[in-house]
Amino acid sequence: MEELLFGIGISAIAGALATVSGAAEDTESDIGSQGDPNSQVQLAPQMGYIHRIYSKAISGEPPAYGLWCTLGAGLAWALMAINYNPVLAIVLGSAIAVFVQGVYATTAYLGRTASLAKFEQPVYIDVIKSVTTVTMAHAFVAIFTCVAMCFLMVNALGHPFPLPLLGLVWGIALGAAGSATGNPFYGKERQYQSQAFGAGVPISASGNIVRYAEAGQRSSLDNGWFTSKMGGPASGVCFGLIVFLELWRTIFFEEFAAGWGAVIAGVVLILIFMIIDRYVEVWARKTYGPYTEEAEEASS
Repeated sequence: MEELLFGIGISAIAGALATVSGAAEDTESDIGSQGDPNSQVQLAPQMGYIHRIYSKAISGEPPAYGLWCTLGAGLAWALMAINYNPVLAIVLGSAIAVFVQGVYATTAYLGRTASLAKFEQPVYIDVIKSVTTVTMAHAFVAIFTCVAMCFLMVNALGHPFPLPLLGLVWGIALGAAGSATGNPFYGKERQYQSQAFGAGVPISASGNIVRYAEAGQRSSLDNGWFTSKMGGPASGVCFGLIVFLELWRTIFFEEFAAGWGAVIAGVVLILIFMIIDRYVEVWARKTYGPYTEEAEEASS
């Protein structure tokens, strides 16, 4: 009984760490404009819309965070192998991984902007100075909490995978959660908030992202403030639930049917969420229906 309660407690802590990691990952991604919405940021100067949005995408979020978390976990694992304190090892490993992330972000922004020189898109030095450091700070939180979560899985729950491999697996999952959950919020609700809600983005509006904030030109820091209110927390809850339910089903059902009990429990959970998703989709379609423009008042 004590072992079961201990496992549930570790699952809760790991889920909490994953929630923070998911929120920080999505906020970092949207500040740096990485992931699906970045295509519109890249397209904007080609359509004549000069902007001050940071563009650091060199890959999708899953492979990017797979790399960052693997670096952090691998360095922490190496430092612990030479008797470093685990907390210090995770901090140092995450910090070094963040410096690599900062180099990638800077070179990606400069390279992407240089490729747009013929469209008169300038490189803003103040954007590099302000945004790069902010993305690195958020990336550190995301990487540190993800690596700490992996450390708990290995040392508290006895996971058979080594720490670097767990960092790769959960880093990819972290990036996928943020990309699937938070990016649509940033892409449609922030970049195209001038469009009527529910109308979608017509081809004629491609690249015509919102470039001005309440006072002056919009920067990526404005996007971070916006994302941290809903897109970031939603991504955090998504990733936190993934981690918690994954560990919960393993702890409760692994002893049944030679391990197949945990597999069956996972399949049941997936089916339950599929049913809930389908119900919400049908309800939304019946309630709101297809988008229709408001009928103009008849002229008297």
